[in-house]
Amino acid sequence: MARKGDTPYTRTKHPEPPGYDDEWLIWAAWADRVSFEEIQKKTGLAEPDVIIKMRRLLAPKTFRRWRKRAHTVSLKHQKKFRQTRREWKNVIPEREQLDIEGL
Repeated sequence: MARKGDTPYTRTKHPEPPGYDDEWLIWAAWADRVSFEEIQKKTGLAEPDVIIKMRRLLAPKTFRRWRKRAHTVSLKHQKKFRQTRREWKNVIPEREQLDIEGL
C-alpha cells in the first residue's frame, strides 16, 4: 500500500476515523503515537480541554484508565519524549564504556 502523508501506515483494529469530531478525538487521545500537541494542531483543543472533553465523553472508569495511561506514556507529551530520548542517548555511551572496560 502506498503511504499517504508523513504518518506511517499500520494495520490496526481501530483505524483512524475520518474527520475531526468526537470519535476522532477519542481515537487520537487513546493512540500512543498521537501527542497532545498534534491534537491541538488539528482540533484547536489544548491538553486541559482534551481532558475535560474526554471526561464528558467516556464512562468514569474508562476515563480514569485513559488518564492513567496518558499520564505515564512519554509519547503523549513531545517535550517529555524529547527529554527522555536525550537521557537515553547519554546512558547508552556509558553502557558501551562499561562493556569495554569489563573485557
